[in-house]
Amino acid sequence: MISFKGIGIKYFALFMALVAIAGGVYLTFFHSSGFVKTEATIVAVEEGDEDADSHTTSYRATVEYTVDGQTYTGELDTESSSYKVGQRVSVLYDPQDPAVVHSGGMFGLYVLGVGVALLGVIVGTEIKKRGALRAVKAQQAENGGAEYPVSIAGPERKLYFITDVGTVKGGHRLEDAARNVLYEARMTKFTLTAPFGFDFIDHEHGKTMPHLVGHEESAERDSLIFDNHYTFTFDGQDIWKHLRKNGVSVESSLTGLARTEYKILRDGRQIALAVGSSQNVHEEDEKAKSKLASLVPVQGFYRVTTTETDLSLLFVILLAFARSGASDDHGGSRRVLMNTMKKI
Repeated sequence: MISFKGIGIKYFALFMALVAIAGGVYLTFFHSSGFVKTEATIVAVEEGDEDADSHTTSYRATVEYTVDGQTYTGELDTESSSYKVGQRVSVLYDPQDPAVVHSGGMFGLYVLGVGVALLGVIVGTEIKKRGALRAVKAQQAENGGAEYPVSIAGPERKLYFITDVGTVKGGHRLEDAARNVLYEARMTKFTLTAPFGFDFIDHEHGKTMPHLVGHEESAERDSLIFDNHYTFTFDGQDIWKHLRKNGVSVESSLTGLARTEYKILRDGRQIALAVGSSQNVHEEDEKAKSKLASLVPVQGFYRVTTTETDLSLLFVILLAFARSGASDDHGGSRRVLMNTMKKI
């Protein structure tokens, strides 16, 4: 089975829009080309399918009509909830073969209109996304640029990555053991069709940088050969390509508690180690809460050990796993199992 969401929906919607436009053009201009219009009487109605949303039932109609003194009967090629026996309707018949009859309604134009409207929404959304990206890039330039600083090692410290779950404006933050927020991402713009607007705030260095974080996307394939792929866009680029472009690689594997462990490297040098956690991410919370709940890892919560003095890139790496649901640095879910087997 293959399923898609996010970007898959966009391409599926584009495909459906083009199909609707092609179908509408064919039904309107070619399907009944050369046909002649006449009046017919509905002589039989057969119940069709029920609409799952409106719970209304459509009906297929058999009509009777006369051409050059000869009576013909035929089933219309459209369904309607208004068809009734004895009703007079307009139909189109083939003058070369009067037994061939089509509906004389505006169904083709309706299909064409739906396709054009859907295509307009897709194009409009894409234009809006590109405009938002240009605006964010301009803001980033005003704030000194969004490039990550050179990695500088400092004292090792224990940090906690926390995700706001159960809220529309889900944010993320890195805290220290004293629960001081060192780095966070606050949503500034929620949207269903375009990337979310976020302010990334570095409290240690007093810097704020805007970013666009796309909706989560996935391509799921129930196959032993092909891996799944979970991703989202970050400032218009696939998050995993963005990280690789900045020298990031992550060696992920499972620990004894069935939690994912992420060995995070930049340009081949380890900069952090993160381990999946329950929502009781601070150790004292874990002791105070139910032991069972504390054993269950939750996507978006990590305990992190790092020597990085600037948390900008590390924060984006953790955000990539937290928002995508991926297990490895290619957006997949199988390599973590392979790495685990190597450690055994």
